[in-house]
Amino acid sequence: MKPETVVIPLRKIHETAVVHPNARIGKDVEIGPYAVIGENVLIGDGTQIGAHVVIDGWTSIGKNCVIYPSVSIGTEPQDLKFRGEKSYVFIGDSTKIREFTTINRATGEGEETRVGSNCLLQAYTHVAHNCVVGNHVIMSNAATLAGHVVVEDRAVIGGLSGVHQFVKIGRNAMIGGASKVVQDVPPFVIVDGHPAKVCGLNNVGLSRAGMSEGTRRNLKKAYRILYRSGLTLAQAIAVMEQELDSCEEIEHMMRFLRNAERGICRGRKDIDE
Repeated sequence: MKPETVVIPLRKIHETAVVHPNARIGKDVEIGPYAVIGENVLIGDGTQIGAHVVIDGWTSIGKNCVIYPSVSIGTEPQDLKFRGEKSYVFIGDSTKIREFTTINRATGEGEETRVGSNCLLQAYTHVAHNCVVGNHVIMSNAATLAGHVVVEDRAVIGGLSGVHQFVKIGRNAMIGGASKVVQDVPPFVIVDGHPAKVCGLNNVGLSRAGMSEGTRRNLKKAYRILYRSGLTLAQAIAVMEQELDSCEEIEHMMRFLRNAERGICRGRKDIDE
């Protein structure tokens, strides 16, 4: 009988890095100088970890991520309710996390903080406890998410923006730089200001996402009903159900609006679509 072949993953770990022997490190992983990797960490194949990065807690990093120097992931949440319970951070594949970003694990036994795949979190961004960030999301420099924020796919959050706890950011939405976001941001719109107000559809984002001309016309009608008709939110949803052609994007928008527990960002009266 031939002896069993033991496959040793290819890894490049700097001699000054501190990697717990129980950490699970995939193949072709690079870990830079003075990085610290905790006991319950899993790092996927091909991920690159820069100098002085700290990854702790029950944290799972996907494949082919790039984590730049001095990032902190999986440390305890900045939440007075936290009592040392076991909670998680999950980060998808091919996400880039720039310098000095902080991503905290969740509050609550078995709860999680999650960042999706193909995201870009620029320098000094913060993802607090229990946040859920979708795929292809961009957070510009120093954008911050308070606890329990939900960010849907392909949203863009401008630099120096602050998002209040429990707020939801709809897919393909864009938040202008230095905005204060205290209510839910519907999908497909642009908001800006302090506090943030809706100032139009994210037409460039819709085009880049490959949406058809018909879908964009439909969304423009939805926007006018929601922000130019003078109707309440419930009335606007009812009119949208009756007057708009059904498509996946409209159905998604109406689901979002029906579940907007904090209310939605309202429009600027001085800007017309």
